Order: sequence, then structure tokens, then C-alpha cells
Amino acid sequence: MTRITADTRSTTESYTEIVARLAGAQKKRAPGAPAYSIYVNRKAGRYLAAGAYKVGLTPNVVTAISALFTFAGIAMLAILPPAWWVGVAIWLALAIGYAFDSADGQVARLRGGGSASGEWLDHVVDATKISTLHLAVLIMVFRHFDFTNPALYLIPMGYTVVAAVSFFAMILNDQLKAAYGHKPALDARRSSPMRSLLVIPTDYGFLCMIFLLIGFPPLFFAAYTLMFIANTGHLLLASVKWFRDMDRLGAAPAADVRS
Repeated sequence: MTRITADTRSTTESYTEIVARLAGAQKKRAPGAPAYSIYVNRKAGRYLAAGAYKVGLTPNVVTAISALFTFAGIAMLAILPPAWWVGVAIWLALAIGYAFDSADGQVARLRGGGSASGEWLDHVVDATKISTLHLAVLIMVFRHFDFTNPALYLIPMGYTVVAAVSFFAMILNDQLKAAYGHKPALDARRSSPMRSLLVIPTDYGFLCMIFLLIGFPPLFFAAYTLMFIANTGHLLLASVKWFRDMDRLGAAPAADVRS
């Protein structure tokens, strides 16, 4: 994690100065990072992080705020009947939660670095969010959509599996690279605008926007199904690459990381 300063005292900087300091110490873009996360969510998180730091909020409090908005959106998805205003409310709650999810790590960098407990909390909230979101879609379509083909209920169920496995695999990739010795050559590729646009279907922020269509059930479910297909294809292709990356890491270290 990039450190900006070790000072954890109340800042005397202006809000504008904090935003500028964050922008100058932004983490490098991960190869293949999707466009919404890079160009929208990271910037939104920066402004929220600067405000949170200015008023003295800790990273864990920011994570809690993220969880509050996110799970409020997921609860509305499962409970409220489909309507255009419900879609707007769900999108706003999920998008704000996602922005605060970006902000917690940036607050940690402003305060001089994060903690193991903070990283654990962030990942657990993310893992819960990723699974429960699609289960909430399943509840909504079961209660309010008039499906003549019951097999369609398998789509949100399958999306739950794909999302959970994708998240776990990405976290595991980082852990194994650290355990076996990181090889810079594996990350030699740089992110590009074109590549970021190509992986938009895998972007959580873009998925949040799909819920704006909830007031139009056939249109929503068609878009949701296309997202599911795209994410399934991405996971299958990425899994081949990730396995090859792990294979290039070489032999296991003396201490077996599986123990």
C-alpha cells in the first residue's frame, strides 16, 4: 500500500490540498481494471476520502459506511417491488457504497498505511456483498417476475457462483504471488483505455447501473443475463491465464503455504 504520510493527527490541510495529495499518490492501475472503477469510482472515492480524513473518520468507519449503503441497496432489491424509482434508489445506494469502498483504502494511505484487521474487514464486506447481491436478484425475480420457464431462476444462482469464485480467485492470486515470490514479469502489461472498456461487463460499478432498468423487468433481465454470460466467459478465460501465471511462479517455498 502506498504511504503518503505517517501523520495520524487531525489535519490542518484544506480539503482541496488533501484531494491533490491523494491524486499525487494514487495507486497504479491494475492491468485490465475496468473503466468505471478507474475513471469514475476511484475519483469519487478520492473526494469522499478527503472529506472523511478531514473530519477524522478512520478507514474502518468508512468501510462501515460503505457496508451500510451497499446492504441497504441489496435489501431494497429483495424487498421492494420493481419500479423505476426503486431502480434509481438501488443504484444510488450501491454506487455510493462502492465509492466509499474505494475511499477506505485512500483514507488509510492518508493516515500513513492500513492494518491487517482493516484489510480483513474490507474483504469480508466485499465477499458478503458480492454473494448477497445476486441472491437478492433471485428473491426479486421469484417474487415479482412471471417466468414461464423455471430454468431462468438458474441465472442469478449461477451469477452468485461466478461472482464469488471470481472474487476469491483474484484475492488468491495476490496471496500466492506474495507467498511464492512475486515475479514482476507477470504484471508487465499496462492498463489501457481500450482494455478498460473491453472489460466493462466485469465492472461492479457497471452492474450497479443495470439496476436502473428494474422498472422494466424484461429489459432488466435481458441486460442482467448478458452480464452473467460475459462474466462467465471472462472467468473461464481468465482462469486459464491465472493458472499459467501461478505455474510460472515456480516451486513451492520451504514452508508449505497450504498449511
